[in-house]
Amino acid sequence: MTMNTGSKIAPRARQGAAPWSGRQSMAWGAVLAGFLLVVYLVYFWTERLAIDKLQAGGAQRLEVYVSSLENALEKYDFLPKTLELNKDVIRLLQTPDDPALVAAVNQYLEQMNAQAKSTAIYISDLNGITHAASNWRGKDSFIGDNVSFRPYAQDALRGTPGRFYGVGTTNLEPGYFFAHGIYQDGKMLGLATVKVNIESLEKRWVQGADKVMLADEHGVIFLTSVPAWKYRTLAPLAPEVGALLTQTRQYYSHKLEPIPFLSDRRLGNGARVITVRDQALPGAAAKTSSSVMTQLQLKSPRNWQFIYLSDLLQARSSAQAAAVFSCVVLGFFLLLFFYVRQRRQALAHKLRAKEQLQYAYDNLETMVAERTSELNAMTQSLSQEIAVRSQAEHKLHLTQNELFQAGKMAVLGQMSASITHELNQPLTALRTMSDNAVILLERGRLDDAKNNLATISQIAARMGAITGQLKVFARKSTTSLTSVSIPTAISNALFLVERRLQVENVHFAMHVCGDDVFALCESNRLEQVLVNLFANALDSMAGASRRALTVDVTRQDDKVLICVSDSGPGLSDEVRERLFEPFFTTKPQGVGLGLGLAISEQITRQFGGILRADNPPGGGARFTIELQIAQQEEKHV
Repeated sequence: MTMNTGSKIAPRARQGAAPWSGRQSMAWGAVLAGFLLVVYLVYFWTERLAIDKLQAGGAQRLEVYVSSLENALEKYDFLPKTLELNKDVIRLLQTPDDPALVAAVNQYLEQMNAQAKSTAIYISDLNGITHAASNWRGKDSFIGDNVSFRPYAQDALRGTPGRFYGVGTTNLEPGYFFAHGIYQDGKMLGLATVKVNIESLEKRWVQGADKVMLADEHGVIFLTSVPAWKYRTLAPLAPEVGALLTQTRQYYSHKLEPIPFLSDRRLGNGARVITVRDQALPGAAAKTSSSVMTQLQLKSPRNWQFIYLSDLLQARSSAQAAAVFSCVVLGFFLLLFFYVRQRRQALAHKLRAKEQLQYAYDNLETMVAERTSELNAMTQSLSQEIAVRSQAEHKLHLTQNELFQAGKMAVLGQMSASITHELNQPLTALRTMSDNAVILLERGRLDDAKNNLATISQIAARMGAITGQLKVFARKSTTSLTSVSIPTAISNALFLVERRLQVENVHFAMHVCGDDVFALCESNRLEQVLVNLFANALDSMAGASRRALTVDVTRQDDKVLICVSDSGPGLSDEVRERLFEPFFTTKPQGVGLGLGLAISEQITRQFGGILRADNPPGGGARFTIELQIAQQEEKHV
């Protein structure tokens, strides 16, 4: 029976073999097509992810470069306008043939250029003729040059600030130009121009396979990490653009030829993939490289754009590795399929269950490893950020302390003449009385000599008090807040301006509520604030017929109010709005830096207090320091 059954089954198997062979070929064709499709999708997906990552990294770097460029240019934006504050500059534009004025303005511009660390500063008349320049000593001096053809000069002469990047026509040195009109009584007399070299920014840009470019509104590249691309264009220039650049001589003698882009492929997410011929190898030996282009438009200067080219070699290598890996994985599963198919049905179920269990276990380990890696990376990043922030906070604290110390040194410098007078008089008296003591001893007049020596001792003690007070004022302060006697701090500060009060015939009065008042602050820095306020008050009363300086110390709830009033002209609304801005001053040029009130206001804020200014009803100006009452004061109440 078995043999008969087998003979019946075998033919049926042979009869079904032909139809199954056709279906099997179609199935294997579909499997092969799916295999190739998966490999292509893995390659495409991996490459697109790598391109997106390159774009994000390029955009982050461009943000840093844009910020660096804009900060570098903003430092000089105000400089041309400040030149009209110099009276010699105004007089030079009115009488340009005065050799003494030309020499004085040249030296002033040379000093300003050195302090600002710019390339050049020069003054031109309404015809664009340069009459004074900071580089007047050099053989490539700008004096006598006509800059009227430059767009920045034309903009400034029209009454708008001139901004322009170009190559210098005198010494072929590129730079960014800031120009502003010089006015007197609303009438334009000429223009001031500051030239700044921004070429040093290239040194901080990415080196290696990635490339960075900065192009102007016409697509001309003037800063780049690739020297061969400097003064090349992103695309051929239109004839009218070329004529305009020739007229303005923006790039002078440089040939503005386009970069040889071999291809430019745009992707769906806004990315661009370009292929460029490597200029390092000549002729047929030159290599080509593909890059992802990331562009970022600048707000100022307008229409400039940063371009970052990220090399695609690594991205394509990653995509190829992913495609190979997918081939290996698919091949592995294909071989596994053949292996499982050759097994019997019972064994196939067992192996499939084991494989699924192993896959779940491997996937779990992978997820745990990936999550652990992400957490470690995040922890490391947070640790680095905390360290950077702590270091920045420490540097800021050190810088503030040095700024406060510099402010005290500036005050001591302004009072140097008075201090010198205070010490010269006792020194002269010491010398005279010492000579007299020798004569008296020779003559045997011991009592008179003894009186002389006692007077000398008193004078020496007086000089010691002066130098001791200066030493206390000049020493660096601590940052801890303590209970400070306000009358004592006022007396110490008053000691440093006492000579000015006597010489300038200023009446001083101090009113303190109660015997003593204590506030939470730091004594040395509070004295620095008081000395600044006293010195400013004395300066404001320089031309006043009545000179009076008054200090009132009162208590208001849990606050101590220290009011410093003078009989000067008071504060205008415009001055009060900018009173505590750094480098703002109403004093003549060279007399003050404009930092005293800014430093004083910051010191008061560090005490947890307030420094404000107003005009009292009786005239003059009044500055009020509001501080917290110290615990020691509360115990005395």
